[in-house]
Amino acid sequence: MRTLITIFFIFITSITISQTLLKPDRVFDGYQIHEDWAVLVDGNKITQVGTLNNLKIPKGTKEINLKGKTLMPGLIEGHSHVLLHPYNETTWNDQVLKESPVERSIRAVNHVKNSLLAGITTMRDLGAEGAGYSDVYIKKAIDEGIIIGPRLLVAGPAIVATGAYGPKGFHDGVKVPLGAEEANGNDVIRTVRRQLGNGADFIKIYADYRWKLGAVSQPTFTLDEIKMMVEVAESAGSYVVAHASTPEGMRRAILGGVETIEHGDGGTFEIFKLMKEYNVGFCPTIAAGDAIMQYNGWRKGHDPEPARIVQKRKSFKLALDSGIDIVFGGDVGVFTHGENYRELELMVQYGMSPIKVLQSATSLNARVFHLDGLGQLKKEFLADIIAVDGSPTKNIKAMRNVTFVMKDGMVYKND
Repeated sequence: MRTLITIFFIFITSITISQTLLKPDRVFDGYQIHEDWAVLVDGNKITQVGTLNNLKIPKGTKEINLKGKTLMPGLIEGHSHVLLHPYNETTWNDQVLKESPVERSIRAVNHVKNSLLAGITTMRDLGAEGAGYSDVYIKKAIDEGIIIGPRLLVAGPAIVATGAYGPKGFHDGVKVPLGAEEANGNDVIRTVRRQLGNGADFIKIYADYRWKLGAVSQPTFTLDEIKMMVEVAESAGSYVVAHASTPEGMRRAILGGVETIEHGDGGTFEIFKLMKEYNVGFCPTIAAGDAIMQYNGWRKGHDPEPARIVQKRKSFKLALDSGIDIVFGGDVGVFTHGENYRELELMVQYGMSPIKVLQSATSLNARVFHLDGLGQLKKEFLADIIAVDGSPTKNIKAMRNVTFVMKDGMVYKND
């Protein structure tokens, strides 16, 4: 009998101590700021949220004091490349041609860890860029606890129109690895099915790109080809997103049924109005262009803004004025993993309010990416929770200093 009582006591204790009370100065719940709130976590779920006086705190609950900090949902990064590292370290061509998928996967172990510790608890990876299905296996390694990182949604190789992607610059007798998988015509159906069957969570297509080395981007897939890819993906319970930067490439992608447009530098008033009509989200990836221009010699803060930056400001304002869903996603990998905050800061600099930026990185991205139970601090939601010093709604640069990271109820950082 004594043994049974002891076992029962141990069992009850193990349940009780799994509960954690997080006590910050303020809580951003995914929509707005609340002063003097707290959050109770049991296992990997949020069980109570609200003012401390109204919470029912079980005996034995562990308390984590986060004085001076803002508690908020873990960030959802909408556009990343875990298999890339900054182009000022190694050019994109050389990463695809000279770094093996094994080397790139080893690098990715650090990349996903750095993003997690920077407060990114969920991340959409927009293509392995020549490393096959390596992103699928990195996701698997995270899910199985082999390495640490955000929960991943991965696109696998991505799909390009035959002849429209790089690396380029070789004569027709030279065969080089490409940064994505080629397809055209009815073959796009087989390609989408193969990628989904090999573990891609969604399909990324290139609706426009440079047909020749150094040329400007032009549309790639026809409208009918895009519609076929969308139909096949949706019939399998998935969806399609599109790299698109030209008005025509964006138009075809929108009418074809994609769920988000990535980049969109050349977006016009009419195009963003069409996106609003078709409920297509926009991931502007401001930080990528900002980084590339600096790699190319732009001394930010000293030199006049290059034409690419001027155009980006213009298109972002048009998008903002149109009222479409603006998705947080900086194209991290083009710049350093773990510096995901760059996109948040640039979104504010380009005219978005800090509260809207934080909504974009949490509740809005969760909705757009079909992530039930994420993106909010709410009862029964998953315990993906971070804390930052100060108040990011007053100064978005507070997002540079993430001091607490909990993913799925497990604490990975508590400075």
